[in-house]
This record gives sequence, structure tokens and C-alpha cells, in this order.
Amino acid sequence: MKNKKIISGVVAAAVAVSLTFSGCGLVSVNNEEDMKQVIATVNISGSDRLEGELKEYSSVLSDDVIIKRDLVNAFVNVGSNYVNSGLSYEATFNSLLDELTNNSVLVQYATLYMLKEEGDKEGKDSAISAYNANTTEEAKLVYLLGGEDSTGVMTAKYNLYTSLNDVLDSYEITDDDDGDDYEGEDTRTIPGNIDTTVEDYLPLTEDGGLDYGVYTGYDGYLIGDAGRYEAKDKSNRNTRRQAYSRFLKNISNNYLLSESDEELTDILKLSYVQSQYINQLEQQVVEEFYDAFVADQEDKISMVEDGAYTYVKNAYDVLLGEQEQGFSDAGTFNGALDNLSDTSFLLYAPDTTKDTEEKNGTYGTFGYVYNILLPFSVTQNARLSDYQSYRDNREDYTDSDYFADRNKLLKDIVTTDRRAAWFNGETDYSFDVTEYNDGKEAGKQITAYTGGQDYRKYLFFENNMTKPDEYEPIDKYAGTYTYNGKVTPNKDGSYTLVPNKLDIDGMLEEFSAYINFVMGRTDAVSYNAGDNYGDLSATKEAYYAVTDFTKSGDDKEIDYSKLVYATGMVDLQTNTERKNMFTAGSDRYKAMSAVNELQYAYTTDTGVLSRYIGYSVNAYETSYIKEFEYAAHEALRMGAGAFKVCAGDYGWHLIYVTEAFDFNGGVIYSDIEFTKERVEEEGTFENIFFEWIKDQTLANESTNKRTEILQYFATDSTVKKYEDAYKDLLELG
Repeated sequence: MKNKKIISGVVAAAVAVSLTFSGCGLVSVNNEEDMKQVIATVNISGSDRLEGELKEYSSVLSDDVIIKRDLVNAFVNVGSNYVNSGLSYEATFNSLLDELTNNSVLVQYATLYMLKEEGDKEGKDSAISAYNANTTEEAKLVYLLGGEDSTGVMTAKYNLYTSLNDVLDSYEITDDDDGDDYEGEDTRTIPGNIDTTVEDYLPLTEDGGLDYGVYTGYDGYLIGDAGRYEAKDKSNRNTRRQAYSRFLKNISNNYLLSESDEELTDILKLSYVQSQYINQLEQQVVEEFYDAFVADQEDKISMVEDGAYTYVKNAYDVLLGEQEQGFSDAGTFNGALDNLSDTSFLLYAPDTTKDTEEKNGTYGTFGYVYNILLPFSVTQNARLSDYQSYRDNREDYTDSDYFADRNKLLKDIVTTDRRAAWFNGETDYSFDVTEYNDGKEAGKQITAYTGGQDYRKYLFFENNMTKPDEYEPIDKYAGTYTYNGKVTPNKDGSYTLVPNKLDIDGMLEEFSAYINFVMGRTDAVSYNAGDNYGDLSATKEAYYAVTDFTKSGDDKEIDYSKLVYATGMVDLQTNTERKNMFTAGSDRYKAMSAVNELQYAYTTDTGVLSRYIGYSVNAYETSYIKEFEYAAHEALRMGAGAFKVCAGDYGWHLIYVTEAFDFNGGVIYSDIEFTKERVEEEGTFENIFFEWIKDQTLANESTNKRTEILQYFATDSTVKKYEDAYKDLLELG
């Protein structure tokens, strides 16, 4: 599941202390007593809607008391977002209180659900007795989650500890923060999922304990006690203690310190932090209830009949039928091309054979392409503008003259690796792969592409590339292409970069070599360059398709084949069917990942980097420049793995086909098999489609269940609010 959280935002956003009420006249003189005022109670045990087996466990519930400090804490955590969006303070506090009471309803319902689950195994009386034996709210929640060593409890602690460390990190001032160090401003698009942790990640020790702690700089909370937490550079006990003092001051200013908080250096004993821990435990209880609920719903999605996932197969057949009707012509299909993703599928393509015959084979294929654009320099662009002016204003200067002069400029284009911002931008994403490999056994080292140059050592996104258990993978990104140039780290944290220069032939060599490297071959890529390219010393008529010179230049058809510099093909041998496109071991995926990474390194057309598998190209006339349109169509006719280099007004376009659809249309994915083997194989079409159907279905079911719970139990009979106790908050502002 992609989104499992149905608990309220005020609970999930733990320890986001950034606001203060100081000076607002917000509370009475006796702050401690004011913060203890009861502003609401929740108890669903008496609801008429509570029936059946859950009703039998309702005796364990008592009033869940919400005090004013809870509401102030919620405002500190997320309230600024509400106010900044335009809500009044009154509307904000009322909304936050609704979220708090709704969360209490969900927790109480989840408690009954989980107790019933336990009762089904151990007996009702035994489950109730064991639950009631716990005398504190924390102990009861820990019991529901399976004890102190359970995944749920360790997750609650990890979420709390990370949020505490994040706040302390933001407060900590080290030598790196003194203003003398380099602060980058350059930007360059990065892939998705960078530094995104795996859902439900838990750092564990070898014996299964939580390998993570809070770092405050005080005894018991030193860096040696913090496990896999990584402190800021140049952090020390003194800078961390100062950060902790700022934290204490802030929660004190927000009236979140209690008179009972005597051991201020013991962060986990602070009443504010303990309340945050309770919130996290409650979140885990609700999520485990959700997991149990959706597991029941998932059974119907995963139902197998006659060796097939019936529910998913039926959903596929319905969508295919809709597209067979809706994509009956090329126009409607073309409108859907741009929407392709892992949550929006194309299952059927129209027949374009007839149009192909009419166009003498020039058109007829739909598909997707990557675009590595190697641009003109500033000087070359100025010269190109002159040529464009000649073409527009001089009768003796034809389109063919323009192409001949432009081609001479194109041959002089040199490009460089454009990932400087990944070194010197706002975030340094680089790492020295030789340092990473040093001392590691062979199987744990990264084999990086260096182009045979020893000084090429730097890769990017170390977390994603080296910690697959903790960080999400980067889709369609091989990740082993070192920065193409020399890198020298500077004392201020910046880097001096001397990139290697590549002309178009050098780019094609680098392109081919890296794809071969990623595919583990030496012969996967073949191409011809220059053979079909216009003569640089050509006559002014060389780029016309016909030589009827009685016609004016505007009436003559351009031969765009003479603007194609290179044509090649990547030999895709394993798992070549498009339904295996995203299977990590397939040649399709390896080649696509290599080319995509080269896009990030070289293209100045950054718009293509946000596309699922590149630009969509319809089978007919497009909005692209004619040179690109022609080359893309020709490449698409060759199929996935084909590439071409063509001229253009922006520079060279290296066009790579990630996907192409057949001329005669019909069902796009052949031999679809919703079997257990295919569905469970990461990256297959069946796997991606199944996950989409499952996520969509379960998201709807869980949303409906949450709505039902709140509709039935968040009522006047179960939720009591005492507005007089928090009226001063409503009148704020």
C-alpha cells in the first residue's frame, strides 16, 4: 500500500515546534492549571451503533480526556498551516479539536477491534483481563501492539525519536553554520525518491532491537547512544546541548512544559514528549487495525480461480473493453498518450496501417522517446540568429542554405556533464565511490563507469545507491555513471569542476559505452554516424527532396533524412516484451535506465526528465519541430531500443525509443497472465497493474471505513466538548 495512514494530521505531525504564543495573552495567569482544563471527552462504548462482538468488549473503554494542552500542542504542530491557508483562529482551533476527537474515536474503535482479534485467539475474558491489567494509557497501548519488543512499539519510538532529532538538528548551530562556508544556489533536476526512506523502515540491531536514539548531548543521550542517527558535521556535546536548550525554551514559551517536569535533561521524561509518544502509539494501534481490516479486503483482490487473479483479471478486461471503444481512432488515443504512468494504463492502440500506406511509410507509429539535447553555445546561437534573419528577409537565402549553415555550427557543438549543481547546489548529492568502496568486500562495492579515466570517481545519491533496505530505489536510473570530468573538493565545502568536452561523435561513443556497461555487454549498441547527413559543403539545393528548381524555395519539400546524423539500435535480448519493461533484470529496463541517467547528465531539455518514459509522439503530425518529428517517427518505426541523432534549432537531439506501438493496433500487451508468479515478479506489467488495482481498491475501502466509523461514532452522544474551557483560543486574533 502506498498510503496506510488514516490517523489525523495533528497526531502524525509529531514535534514540529516552531510557533510560540508568548505575548498573546492566550492563557490565564495560572498557565499550568489552564493547560490542564478538560476541553472534550470521547467514549464510544455507549453508542447505539456499537453492536455485535465489538459491543462485548466495550467495558474496557472509559472517557478519553482531551485537555487544553493537547489543543495547544496540535496548534504548535500544524496550526500555522491552517492559518496561513486563510482560516481564522476560531476555525483553526475548532478544526483541530475535531481532528483530536475524531482521532480518539478511531483509537477507541481500533482498540475494540484488536481486542476482539485477541479474544478470538485467547478467549474474550482472557483478552479483557490482560488488557485491564495494564494500569496506564501507555501500557494499554503497548499491550495492544504486542509488547515492548513489537514492531508497532519500536515504530512508535523510531518515529518519535526521528522527529525529536529533526527538531534538535534545526536548532543546532555548528561551525558549518557560521556563514563562511559555501552555500550553493545552482539547481538541476534530480530523479524522484531521492533520500526517501522505505515505508515502514526500522533500523534494527543484529539481535532485533531498535538501533536508533535521541541525541541531546546529555548523559544517556550521547551520540554513542543514538545508533544509526547521523549528527550534523562538527556537532559536539556543547552545540547539541545548546540546541536542546533552545528546544526547551520553545516548548516552555508554548506552555508545553509542566510543573512535573523536574529532570529537564532527560528528554523522554518530559510530559510534552511523553504525550507525543502516546500519540505515536495510538497511531500504530490505528494502523494495525487498518492493516487487519485491509487484509480482509485484500483477500478478494488476490482471489485466485483457475490459476488466475480473478478480481484483477476482470478489472483488466473492463478497462481493455473501455479503451477498445474509446480508442477507436488515432485522435482519441493520441489524447491519452501523455497520461501514461504506473497508475494510468494504455491497453489498446488503434490501427494506423491505412494512414501508413497513404504516407508511403513515413508515419504510422505511436510511442515514447527520451531526448538528450546538446545545445548551441551562446556564440553559436548568435550566429544562428543571423542565419534565421537571412532566411526570413533575403530572397537569395533558402531553407537549404539555412540548413547547410546550421549544420556547420552543429558540427562544432561541444557538450559537458551538466550535474555541477549536484555538487555545488543547495544540496551536495555527490560521493566519492572509491572512498565508499575502500575496505569493503567485493560483493558490497559499487562498480562504476569511468570511461577508462582514473580521475572519474564521483557518483550521486549515496543513500539510495548504497542503502537499499533504508531508502527507496531510483526508478529508471542506473546510478553508476561517474561525473565526466575532474573534481577537486575545496575547503569551504564547494567543488572545483573541470568537465570533459564531448562533440557529437564523442557523445555517441559515451552513450554506447555506458549502455553496454549497464547491460554487461560489449556489443549491445551499434550505430552509423554521418553516412546519411548533408554534405557540409553542399550546394544550396542539397536539402530539398526534389530538384524542380522552377518552384520557389517555399514550395519545395525538405528532405529531412539529410538532417539525421546518426541511426542506431540497442540489441535487447532478454525479456524483450513490453510487459517486462520495468523488470529490473530485463534488457529493456537496463538500457532505459542507462539512457535516462545520461539525460540527467547531459540534456538541456529538462522537461523530458519529468515524463514517465519520455515524450509521447503520435503517429501523425506533432507539435515538435519538423526535424525532431521526422527522426522520432523513423526511430519509432524501428521499435524500442532504436535511437537517432538529428539537427535542430536548439542543437543536437539524441532521440532514444523507450516504447513503440505496432502499426496495426490492437491489444498492446500480449500474453497477459495474472498468475501468482507474474503478479509477484517486481516490474512486470501484471505486477504493476495488480498493485494499482489493489491500492485503488483498498484506498477506497479504507476511506469508506474511516468515514463510516466517524459517521457512526463521532456524534453528540459520544463526543462532549466544553467550549468555555478553550473560548480564549477561539477569540485569538
